[in-house]
Amino acid sequence: MKIEQIYTGCLAQGAYYIESNGEVAIIDPLRETQQYVDKANSENAKIKYIFETHFHADFVSGHVDLAKKTGATIVFGPGAQTNYEAHVAEDNEEFKLGNITIKVLHTPGHTLESATFLLIDENGKDHAIFSGDTLFLGDVGRPDLAVKSDLTKEDLASMLYDSLRNKIMTLADDVIVYPAHGAGSACGKNLSKETVGILGDQKATNYALRADMTKDEFVKEVLDGILPPPQYFAKNAMMNKSGYTDFESVLKKGDVALNPDEFESIANQEGALVLDVRTEQEFVKGHIPNSIFIGIHGGFAPWVGALITDLQQPILLVVPEGKEQETVTRLSRVGYDNTLGYLKGGLASWKAAGKDIETIESISADALANRNKTGNIEILDVRKDGEYKSEHLEGDNVHHFALDYINDNMNTIDQKQTYYLHCAGGYRSVIAASILKARGFDVIDVAGGYAALKKTDLPKTDYVCPTTL
Repeated sequence: MKIEQIYTGCLAQGAYYIESNGEVAIIDPLRETQQYVDKANSENAKIKYIFETHFHADFVSGHVDLAKKTGATIVFGPGAQTNYEAHVAEDNEEFKLGNITIKVLHTPGHTLESATFLLIDENGKDHAIFSGDTLFLGDVGRPDLAVKSDLTKEDLASMLYDSLRNKIMTLADDVIVYPAHGAGSACGKNLSKETVGILGDQKATNYALRADMTKDEFVKEVLDGILPPPQYFAKNAMMNKSGYTDFESVLKKGDVALNPDEFESIANQEGALVLDVRTEQEFVKGHIPNSIFIGIHGGFAPWVGALITDLQQPILLVVPEGKEQETVTRLSRVGYDNTLGYLKGGLASWKAAGKDIETIESISADALANRNKTGNIEILDVRKDGEYKSEHLEGDNVHHFALDYINDNMNTIDQKQTYYLHCAGGYRSVIAASILKARGFDVIDVAGGYAALKKTDLPKTDYVCPTTL
């Protein structure tokens, strides 16, 4: 028996490759599926099953493509309804894989069809659970993402309480826990940085598994502090339910080199968004007018999903050399399949063609502190709500809204004002600056973010530990 976690950091997502006696199961595969086919071929094994723990909301899974390539059976938990061929399992149904067995435990709560897959080894012993978004290390899945459900989030939280206690906490303490996500995912509130754990440790340390916890207490604690899900979540869940364009076609369409004239023509004719994925430092020094920055080196795909509201939006790319296919791939992972090409030669070719370049003024934290003393300036903090509440600059000229919800807050700021933007370290503030600048706002970026600002003499609130908020 072989179990391999294939972890993707930018999505904080774990897919799983399980092999026994020449037969393979893949759990929650990524959109680009050839890696699983190649791995199975290299081990002279055949992919037999594709298990999906639920209809994922935070990424587009590769189950449909992988089934077409391999003939493997897609397996969902009870109640799942799809627009493609899939096996909808019954609770406690078992699937033989070589010398091992995978048992379906219906664990509704995160979503109605959520399932946890229990791996029973060659000796008949419960070995591991693949818990999807039902149980994370340090947390449990948010119960507010059910697709087209008449149930409330309180109803789903109540189901999750029962699922955890009746299906998972009854298992032995030495059972290994393989969750679908780790820290950085928006599918939970307080996920651990660890990506593999032991069930007994979770029973002892995970707040949601306290033995003396009542259902009412669980519902209250699980729902406390949950922010609205990113706008793309429901759209990705529907793609996973309904099907999608095959990945190879998406990659072929997007991996097209365009000279500056072609690039400009397509941008104008197709209404394409120019997405610049270089570093924030490069972007502020020079970029194509009206382009939006979301750096490939940061939390790229989730930020694209949060900020670009139309999955069908035509996209043109400005990318570092060698990152073209990676960028198209990472866009497709969250359902953005309409990339039309990239600027050949990058911004240097745009400049060489004599086309317009814009910049964003970027100043140091010390420079902001000096300007704050000498003039009436407006400061905009784009960190998350919890970051802001724990510590922030003080003053009537300090404003806040999280970058995640910038599209909902445009009417709260004045287009006649100049805004000095900061986040925690500089990545998110440049994203915000690019969006505001493209919409006609006058913006100045504060390099280094709050990490640098807190070292200045600017007035600040006292620090409050986020866990006490």
